[in-house]
Amino acid sequence: MIPYLGTLLCLLPLGLPYPLIKGRPNDTGSNLFPVNPPSLNVTGLADACNGEGFDAVTLDDQGVMHYFRGDFVWAGFHGPAQRINETWKHLHGPIDAAFRNHNKNKPLEHQRTYIFQGSNVFCYFEGSLLAGFPRPISQEFPGVPGNLDSAVECHSGECKADSAIFFKGDTVYIYSPQEVPPVKQRQWAAVGNCTAAVRWLERYYCFNGINFTRFNPVSGEVLSARPLDTRDYFVRCPGRGHGHNVRQNATLMAIKNRCSGQSFEAFSSDDKGRMYAFRGGWYFRTDDNKDGWHPWPLSHTWRDLHGAVDAAFSWENKMYFIQGSQVVIYLSDQIYIPVLGYPKPLIDELGVTEIDAAFTCPHSSELYVIRDNELRMVDLQQSPRSPARERTISHSQVDSAMCNFNGLFIFQGPLFYHYKDVEELVSSTEPPKPGNIAERFLDCLS
Repeated sequence: MIPYLGTLLCLLPLGLPYPLIKGRPNDTGSNLFPVNPPSLNVTGLADACNGEGFDAVTLDDQGVMHYFRGDFVWAGFHGPAQRINETWKHLHGPIDAAFRNHNKNKPLEHQRTYIFQGSNVFCYFEGSLLAGFPRPISQEFPGVPGNLDSAVECHSGECKADSAIFFKGDTVYIYSPQEVPPVKQRQWAAVGNCTAAVRWLERYYCFNGINFTRFNPVSGEVLSARPLDTRDYFVRCPGRGHGHNVRQNATLMAIKNRCSGQSFEAFSSDDKGRMYAFRGGWYFRTDDNKDGWHPWPLSHTWRDLHGAVDAAFSWENKMYFIQGSQVVIYLSDQIYIPVLGYPKPLIDELGVTEIDAAFTCPHSSELYVIRDNELRMVDLQQSPRSPARERTISHSQVDSAMCNFNGLFIFQGPLFYHYKDVEELVSSTEPPKPGNIAERFLDCLS
C-alpha cells in the first residue's frame, strides 16, 4: 500500500512489458520485444508511468496481472486504467494488499484472489465476489492484523508449505494454517517496507514505491544487486524498458525468444513434475505457462551456474548438470542448493567421458546417456558407476532427451520425437513422425 495521491493525471496503458509475456493462441514469440509498442494517452485517468508506484500487485485466477493504485486498476497488458469497481464488484479503492492464494489441498480456496482493505478482506474467483465476503481479516486469517502494507502467496516447495506472507510496518507475518503455530512473526530488515508484493514465475518481488527488489520468501534475503525501476520491467512506459538492447543482438534475441526455433541444449523433468528447457545459459520453465513466459539466467535458480549446459537430469531430489567434461549437482529443496565438492570430472562421477544427452525416467535410478547414435545405461545406485554396453538408436544426432510420465522425448533441432519408453526407442528402426518443440512445449505457433 502506498499513500493515496489525489491528483490523477493521464493514462498510458499497461502494455506488455518484457518480463510479463502471456502465451496466446497465435503466439510466435514476436511480442517478446515489440518494435513499436502501442501507446495510448487517455486524459482524466491515472498514469502508470508517473513514478507513484502501486498500492498492490497481484495475479488473478486467469493469470492476468493487476496493478492497483487509488481508485484505479490496470488489468493485463493492454488498455487504460479502470475504476476498481468496474472489474472488482463491490470494491472501491484504495486497497491495502492483494494476493492469489495457492493451496491445491483446499480446492475452495485455491486460486482465489484475496484483496485487503482496512480490517476486511474480499475474495474473488472468476470475476465474482464470493458469498460471505467481505469479512473480517481476523476471521479468514486468524492472527493476521488489519491495515496491511502488502501480501503475497508462497507455494509449497518454495516455502515449507503453502502459505501467505503479510507485511505491516517492520513486521512480517507468515500465515501457514497447516503448521503450529499457524502464524509466525519475522523481522526482515533487508527487505524493508514493501508497499506491494507479488509472486511471478517462482520469484518474489517487494515493491517500495516505484522501485522493486527480489527476495527469498523463506529467509528474507534480498536477491537483487540493487533496486530496479518498475517502469523498466513491469509496466511499459515511453522510452523505457530493459528489453530494448536485446533487439540489437540477433543471437541473444534468438536465445531468449522461446519461439525462435533455435535448438535447446537440454530438457529436464523431475519427480515433482517441474520441467525446464535450457538454451545458451538461459532457461524456461515449461510445465506451467498460465502466468506467462520469461527466459531466466541459470544463476537465478542454480547459484554459480553459468553458460551452456550439455545435459541435465534429476535423481533422488538432486539435479545434475553436465558442462563439457564436468558435472555439478544441486539439492532440490525450497531452493536449489549446490552440493559441496562439485564440479567433478564426468568420468569420475558417471564413468563416461562425453555426452550429447542424458535422462532418467520418473522414480528410476537408471540413467541413460546418448553419444552420437549410441545409448548406454548407468546405474546411479552403483559405486563406482560404469556404463552398460552400447545400444544403437535410429537417431544419428541428438541435442537433448527427457523422460517423464508422458513418455520419452528425443530433441533434435526444432523437432522432437516421442517414444513410449526406452525399449521402444532402441527397437525402432527409424524415427517416428516428428513434432514441433515450440508448439508442444512452449505454447507457440510455427
